[in-house]
Amino acid sequence: MKTALCCLLAVGLFALSITSCSKSKNNSTTTMTLYDSLGGTTLVEDANPPDNGPSMIQQGRLNIRKVIDSTIFVIAADDSINRYFHTLLSEVGAGNLSGFDSLSRNLTDFVSVAAGATSYLYTGLTMPDAHNPNVNPRIAAAVTSGAFSEFLNDVAAGATQVGVSTMLIDQVAAKLETVEPAVVGQ
Repeated sequence: MKTALCCLLAVGLFALSITSCSKSKNNSTTTMTLYDSLGGTTLVEDANPPDNGPSMIQQGRLNIRKVIDSTIFVIAADDSINRYFHTLLSEVGAGNLSGFDSLSRNLTDFVSVAAGATSYLYTGLTMPDAHNPNVNPRIAAAVTSGAFSEFLNDVAAGATQVGVSTMLIDQVAAKLETVEPAVVGQ
């Protein structure tokens, strides 16, 4: 079963880092973060750097950004939850990508840090504030439990589109489900 991941990208998703253990050469236990599983700190060429930024990027961050961007497009096509993103969709429809770029960057920071990256800092809203239309005018309404579940499905679809394994999606989904109380009904 493909459970998926959270709304206005409570892609707080990787909000609780997932770890696995492996043995190193000296038989001591090493913790591998979700960020490591997604490519870690290895520098790679970024074929599409946002805002003409640096052309080198950590593989883990690049892979997380790909999932975030793919998920935003899946949500845009999902009539059951895209109403929460009316402002963003109106901007993109008018050719203004600044809101999309900002959301992508902010969520990529959030997920990277939550997944275990140490080279980035998340400075955005808390999950309750990000999903409260009285605090964040970019979300159109308080998120329902049904919308949260659909968002999880959309994140899984976005991650699948960019080649994330089902095993990794399932691990992330199990953790993401724990942030539902911080997102729903704010």
